[in-house]
Amino acid sequence: MNDSRGYSSKRRRRDSEEEDGFLIQGEGGKKCKGLDEIITPLLFLEEQEKHEIEEAEKARREEMLKFEENHGMRSRAMMDCYSGIQDFYNDADRSDVTRKRKVRANAFAAATSVTAAIGISSVAGADSSSIDTPPSADAGNDRPPTVGPQRRLWVKNRSKDWWDQCSSPDFPEEDFKKAFRMGKETFELICNELSPIVAKENTMLREAVPVRQRVAVCIWRLATGEPLRLVSKKFGLGISTCHKLVLEVCSAIKTVLMPKYLRWPDGETSRRIKEEFESSSGIPNVVGSMYTTHVPIIAPKISVAAYFNRRHTERNQKTSYSITLQGVVDHRGVFTDVCIGYPGSMPDDEVLENSTLFQRANAGFYQGVWIVGGSGHPLMDWVLVPYTQPNLTWTQHAFNERIGEIHRIAKDSFARLKGRWGCLQKRTEVKLQDLPVVLGACCVLHNICEMRNERLEPEHSFEIFDDEMVPEISLRSMDAMRARDAIAHNLLHHNLAGTSFLR
Repeated sequence: MNDSRGYSSKRRRRDSEEEDGFLIQGEGGKKCKGLDEIITPLLFLEEQEKHEIEEAEKARREEMLKFEENHGMRSRAMMDCYSGIQDFYNDADRSDVTRKRKVRANAFAAATSVTAAIGISSVAGADSSSIDTPPSADAGNDRPPTVGPQRRLWVKNRSKDWWDQCSSPDFPEEDFKKAFRMGKETFELICNELSPIVAKENTMLREAVPVRQRVAVCIWRLATGEPLRLVSKKFGLGISTCHKLVLEVCSAIKTVLMPKYLRWPDGETSRRIKEEFESSSGIPNVVGSMYTTHVPIIAPKISVAAYFNRRHTERNQKTSYSITLQGVVDHRGVFTDVCIGYPGSMPDDEVLENSTLFQRANAGFYQGVWIVGGSGHPLMDWVLVPYTQPNLTWTQHAFNERIGEIHRIAKDSFARLKGRWGCLQKRTEVKLQDLPVVLGACCVLHNICEMRNERLEPEHSFEIFDDEMVPEISLRSMDAMRARDAIAHNLLHHNLAGTSFLR
C-alpha cells in the first residue's frame, strides 16, 4: 500500500516536471523566432551596404582610370608643344648663326674687292704717269693702305646738314655762340681735353661718331634743353645714340675736367679771393659766396613726397618736383664747391648739413675764413649770414647791405648757369640717378666759360625765384654772433656800409 502511494507520488512529480519542461521549451521557441525576425533585415542591410561599397569602389576605379588617361593625354600634348618650341628656337639660333656668317662673309668680300680696286687703280696710275710727283707725307710709312669700314644697309641714313654747317670753318662765330653758348676756341679746347676718353674706333659695321660731334651733341642738348627727338634730327643720329652720347660726355667731363676746373682754392688763390671780396665789400676773410637753387624734375616713382617742392607749387600754381643744387662761388662767379641731388623738400640749412662742405668744416678745414650764405642758412663759425630778426638797427641794416652784395654774386652766377644751360630751366628726360652727373657737367662747363670770359647773350638771361626760408635754429655759435656784430660795427664806423638802407 505504501509502495503504491510512493509510486503514484513519483509519477505525479515526473509528470509535473515534464509539463514544466514543455512550458520552458515553448517559451524558448518563441524567443528564437523573434531573433530570426530581427537578424534577417540586418543581414539584408549588411549585404546591401556591401554591394553599395563595391559599386562605389568600382566607380572610383573607373574615374581614376579616366583621370589618368586624360592626364597622360595632356602631358603628351604639353611635351609635344615644348618640343615644338625647342625646335623653333633651335631653328632660329641656327638661322641667326647662318645670317651672321653671311654678313661677315659679305663684309669680307666687300673689303677684299675694295682693296683690290685700290691696288689696281694705284698700279694703273703708276704705269700711266710719266711725270715725277713729290712724295706725300705718308711716303715713309710702309703700312698697307687701310680700308674704311663698310656701312651696312640696316643703318638708317639721316641728314647731318645742320651739324655740317656748324662744324664748317666758315660758320659765323656769333651763330656758333648762340647754338652752343661758347665760342669755337672754347669748344675746341673741351674737345681736345675729352678726346682721349670720348674717342671711339671704327668697326666693320659702322663708322664711329667723331669726337667733335659727340661733344657737340652733349653741349647743344645741355644748352637748349630740347628733347632728344630734336637733337636726333639736328645731328643725324638715333635718339638712343644721342641719349647715350650725352651721358658719356657728361661722365667724361666729371672725370677729366671737374678736378681741373672745379676745385676748392689753394693758398695763393684763396688769398687773392679774400682780397677781392674785402675790396668790394669791406668784409675780411671771405673765401666764397653760397647759394642753393632748385632744378625741376619729373615726378619720381619712389619717394614722391620727398621731392615735392611746396613753395614752387604755390607760386606757379602747378605741382612741382625738384632736386637741390648748392654751390659756392668765388668773386668771379666761378664754382669752387657743389652739392647736387638732395630732394627739393629739404630746406637750405638741411642741404648744407648733409653736404661734404659741412663735413670738411667740422673737420676744421675752414678755420679763420667765412663763406657768406643767405637768410636760409644758419650762422656758424664759418658761415656768415645777414640779420633776420625784425626791427634792425642802422648797423645791422648796413651789414645786411654789404653782405647782400657778396651773396648776390652767387645768385647772379646761378642765374647765368641756368641761362646758359637751358636743361636746368625745365623738367628733363634724364633719369633721377643720372641727374647729378649731368648737373655737375653743367657747373664745370659754366666755370670754363666764366674763366674764358664767354659773354652770355641777353636773350639767354634768366631770373631765379628760389624762396629762402629762415631755419628753425638760425644761430649755431655765440662766437660767430659776436664776430658778426664786430664786423657790422667796423663797417659803419669806418664809413664802409653805404647809405642805401636809409632811403
